[in-house]
Amino acid sequence: MDEEVRHRSLNNGVGELSGLPLEGRYRLKELLGRGGMGEVYRAEQVLAGRDVALKVLRRERIADERAAGRFVQEIRALASQHGLPICSMTINHSTGNLLDSGPERDRAVEDTVFGLETAAQLGAPCTLHTLGRFSSDLYYDDAYHNAVDSLKALAPACEKLDVALAFEFVWNGFLFSPMEVKRFLDDVGSRHIGFYFDPGNMAVFQFPHHWVRIIGSHIKRVHLNDWKGRALNGEWTPLLEGEVDFGKVMAELRAAGYEGPLVSEVSPSLASLQDTVKVMQKIREM
Repeated sequence: MDEEVRHRSLNNGVGELSGLPLEGRYRLKELLGRGGMGEVYRAEQVLAGRDVALKVLRRERIADERAAGRFVQEIRALASQHGLPICSMTINHSTGNLLDSGPERDRAVEDTVFGLETAAQLGAPCTLHTLGRFSSDLYYDDAYHNAVDSLKALAPACEKLDVALAFEFVWNGFLFSPMEVKRFLDDVGSRHIGFYFDPGNMAVFQFPHHWVRIIGSHIKRVHLNDWKGRALNGEWTPLLEGEVDFGKVMAELRAAGYEGPLVSEVSPSLASLQDTVKVMQKIREM
């Protein structure tokens, strides 16, 4: 079971949260344990179809700078122990919405700045974000302009901390075209705001290497995932066993000048970590 870390509590304290969806990426299943810093839940990572351990910190502990500092040191020490650089960090939050306006947007911006600051303390040069969610009263064109304004508001913090914010396409109904993604990022206009590319997410509908060629230098980080089939009848597969043409993906990434890491999102239920590493090495050399 992998560990994902949340840096804000989901309510004023930390209560029973089982069953709660988190920004479309996770669904909490059961409480595993409590400690002085917060609670650990078994959660489903929705797109990857795997279980992870999700740590939810108490708000009052986060407000304690010494406690928060110890937590960051703990993560850095764990990464150092395993010889793993922290190349990116996910920012998840259940309050606020960067696609909205008013108080919803303000809360999301505040949470995101906190996440950027935490990433800087961890030495992570990039963060992953899913932007937010729609509602029946939030129209697409309004969401587009709100999201541009939200990311423009976040750009100064990214630049000050030298931490990139990269959003990922996660089937939330927003930005379904690579040309739209490029236009969106051009409208934001910050070299610290970009795209977290995951070919498996695009393979459900389109050809992932098209996205690389069109979005180009806006790509900040790359997940490796594979998919076979369509949205209603498809499934995740081990790398090189689905429909992603990784040869073309890698060729387009090189043409775009991408030299960053390749980050696996392959569930251990599909392939062992050892097998995934071997396949990732093959993909890197394509």
